[in-house]
Amino acid sequence: MVRAFLIKYAEIGIKGKNRYVFENALVRRVRERLDRCVGEFMVEKEQGRVYVEALSDDFDKEEVMEGLSHVFGIAHICPVVLVEDKTFSHVCEELVTHMKEELGDRPFTFKVFAKRSDKKYEMKSPDICMQAGEYIIENMPNASVDVHHPEIKVYIEIRKRAYVYVTSIKGPGGMPVGTSDRSMLLLSGGIDSPVAGYMIAKRGVEIEATYFHAPPYTSERAKEKVVDLARLVSAYAGPIKLHVVNFTDIQLAIYEKCPHDELTIIMRRYMMKIAEHFAKKDGCLGLITGESIGQVASQTMQSLNATNAVCTLPVYRPLIGFDKQE
Repeated sequence: MVRAFLIKYAEIGIKGKNRYVFENALVRRVRERLDRCVGEFMVEKEQGRVYVEALSDDFDKEEVMEGLSHVFGIAHICPVVLVEDKTFSHVCEELVTHMKEELGDRPFTFKVFAKRSDKKYEMKSPDICMQAGEYIIENMPNASVDVHHPEIKVYIEIRKRAYVYVTSIKGPGGMPVGTSDRSMLLLSGGIDSPVAGYMIAKRGVEIEATYFHAPPYTSERAKEKVVDLARLVSAYAGPIKLHVVNFTDIQLAIYEKCPHDELTIIMRRYMMKIAEHFAKKDGCLGLITGESIGQVASQTMQSLNATNAVCTLPVYRPLIGFDKQE
């Protein structure tokens, strides 16, 4: 029975002496996410891996997998069977039982991969692979070996305990949120700005957001939609502080006093300046927008330069080269 989950991380593995900082951040984010799930869990890191072990029987495997799939920094999530008795015959028995539960009676090809961190173990990794493969074939008549293009990759890891698994779910990748400081997202009711926030958060940046509300020209439903979008981004980025700015008086003043062919760009400049005010107040190191070159008149190179001119913080535009379909 699956009672644990092996987390393989993404870029953290190529970090140098400060890798532990990113590993610790990932562990914190995993714990925060698991706090939303039913059950009690233990999270620990060990030799390039993070392990989640269920401490109670009331946990929901699918709920845990879904939760972990929203944590940036995770490359793959593997439901794992823990084998306390590392005797090879017992490991093989548990492995085949797990494979039957996961795969049923359907025909499949497989290849065994072994990792032996416990160098005092009774067998070496190549022998584990070979003999485990033989045991699988003997006990699962529909199984056959394919070392080049296997349908199923069977993993055996020998550590303090043995870990066996055959399923690997792709995670979102990136870096753990909180490892790259904080930035302010200019959030609107469209799709571009939340996607921009998602992409920046994936690089480890904590997100705050500013929304400009102009009643009665924008409705309460429009504000609710922005709140929903912030909640959607927060499923990956963690809690997001949302600043709601009443922009009506500024918008009317601009409309009355400024040339009408420049209204949009002037309003954008005010929005950028106000967002920067909140950003500096809260220690953010940049602004984030969902702008893309040439998408609308206010997003030409000249217009973007004009809005940049009012800011002293850098402006990050992760969608700058994308179109709507992308």
